[in-house]
Amino acid sequence: MQDTVRDRLWIWGHEAGSHNKDWNLPANSRMTPMEGACYLDVPNMIMVRYEGRPAMPFDQYALALRPLKRLYWSTVGAGGENSAEERAHVLALARRFPNIVGLFMDDFFHAPEHAGDAGVLPVEQIRALKQEMRLPDRTLRLGVTLYTHQLDMPLEPYLALCDDASLWTWRAADLHDMEANMARLEQLAPHSDKLLGLYMWDYGTHQPMPVELMERQCETGLAWLREGRIAGMIFLASCICDLELDAVEWSRAWIARVGNRPLSR
Repeated sequence: MQDTVRDRLWIWGHEAGSHNKDWNLPANSRMTPMEGACYLDVPNMIMVRYEGRPAMPFDQYALALRPLKRLYWSTVGAGGENSAEERAHVLALARRFPNIVGLFMDDFFHAPEHAGDAGVLPVEQIRALKQEMRLPDRTLRLGVTLYTHQLDMPLEPYLALCDDASLWTWRAADLHDMEANMARLEQLAPHSDKLLGLYMWDYGTHQPMPVELMERQCETGLAWLREGRIAGMIFLASCICDLELDAVEWSRAWIARVGNRPLSR
């Protein structure tokens, strides 16, 4: 059966209230990840730990997310947080929950001034992790967060091991470079599927995402989906979906309008 646009849409999941401080949002959010997915009406989620939340074990959270079609779970959380214990737990979680299709590494790459490895973990450790991701019934995919301001870093050895590379524009003002930045990612990671990250709040300046730029992101992503340049689009984040933000409400209406369209080139 041919995919619809909605089949390729994802929501970035954080525990309820994760962004209530630091980002200048107009109110506090109480929306859970599953509620966010239902609110936007998207079937897939990338669940990412934020400032240590949720705490392990994750089983009770994964139960609530069973209705989702596809689920990624972070082994590197926001800010690059990670541990061997967490990686082992998420692998065990994936064995129990078949809708977990992959592991995700958020905030994985160091800023250019860091010496040594460009990633939070060395390439050799990622290669070993890939071996552990071969489960008896399926092989998990590996996804990573990449910001446009990191495209000049020496990332090729890492990206060669990633099945999915998600591209994020931290400052809304830089969205005019979407085409050029995607072309650069295509050169850096020719064998990885590309996911387009869509911020519904301008986190780079702690300000609302202008609706015209939200529309630019969505319509550009839709064109790229149809062209086969990207495999999916990620709306960030579940923990701002109940704040009646203009960009969130526009995105919700856009998904309702285009979501059921067959995805054909």
